[in-house]
Amino acid sequence: MHLRVLSPASPQAVALLSVWNVCFWVCGLILAVVTIAILYIMIRFRRRDASEPVQTTGNQKIEIAWTIVPILLVTFLFALGVVAARAVDRPIRRAPDILVIGHQWWWEVRYPASGFTTANEVHLPIGRDMLIGIESADVIHDFWVPRLGRKIDAIPGRRNFVWIRAEEAGEYAGACAEYCGAQHAWMRFRVDVQPPAAYDAWLTHQSAPAAEPATADAKLGQTLFGQLTCESCHNITGFHKQEPYAPDLTHVASRQMLAAERLENTPSNLRDWLHEPDVLKPGSFMPNLKLSDSDLSRLTAYLETLQ
Repeated sequence: MHLRVLSPASPQAVALLSVWNVCFWVCGLILAVVTIAILYIMIRFRRRDASEPVQTTGNQKIEIAWTIVPILLVTFLFALGVVAARAVDRPIRRAPDILVIGHQWWWEVRYPASGFTTANEVHLPIGRDMLIGIESADVIHDFWVPRLGRKIDAIPGRRNFVWIRAEEAGEYAGACAEYCGAQHAWMRFRVDVQPPAAYDAWLTHQSAPAAEPATADAKLGQTLFGQLTCESCHNITGFHKQEPYAPDLTHVASRQMLAAERLENTPSNLRDWLHEPDVLKPGSFMPNLKLSDSDLSRLTAYLETLQ
């Protein structure tokens, strides 16, 4: 999974790449013409003696050509840009299917119709036009999935929109493309494109409340979660309701990565994250609670039940 701009997997990305390809070859042609002209002039009109060179005050045909040709090129590129813009940005006549909100330094992902929230993973069905609303909770961010669509700014107090129609199943890397602070480099996310049946099953699973812990350690971890400041920031549907100051943890164990793609989501990495978040992601707002080994084991056991 890479940020591969030159391997589009949606009609929007194909349209953008087409514009880029044409601009690349037009610029390459201009570079070739200018380079050849300079070399020709250097050789053809080099000074051969001490006499004054013939002075040319103007050439009407050349002047007409270097005026008309750039106008035609700019007009062509403008028309190409309009066609691509119409393919990428269509009119907005309905509420977004997904709402993505940028935070320092993670992504909140809401599915309004299903009534749940997740983090740092966007799931899409194959072949379905999905309207994504983009917002910010703090500073300016930029939502970008190179293989699926264009960049779109996440601006505080404003909702922007981007259309995505993914045509190929798979996982696609996304990133914040606007510098937003100390952990900008680790404000990443992934888009998981699934067949419609698998996508609908995922929606159903994510809509369910958190599972009740079964083991003794997990039950103690649930109690510890409520006693510590964890519940002041994180929501766990079915156990605790909280405004999303930090990622929703209802199904955190089902995610592939932790801390906005910083760590693979394994029990050992989860424990390390709880132990020293300020070391693994310096500048993040996840506090170091100075947990004992037993508390780390219990909290990890509880969070691992949240599938």
